[in-house]
Amino acid sequence: MQHMSKSIRVTEETHATLESLKGDDETFDEVIATLLKARRETIRDGAGLWEGTDAPHNARAARKSLKQDVGPQ
Repeated sequence: MQHMSKSIRVTEETHATLESLKGDDETFDEVIATLLKARRETIRDGAGLWEGTDAPHNARAARKSLKQDVGPQ
């Protein structure tokens, strides 16, 4: 499998943060991939937490109310 390379722009602060997370033997790609994997796992772990509760209804109602408060864009 061939890997294509892409460049992305990040702020100096973001770069510094990634640099601080990066081990001596790691690439920035590996750091970002690790962060994305952790985020996916966090989302997956939270899936179904509202099942059997009225939380989804309450969240939709709150979102609708917030949108009405803001008005048309």
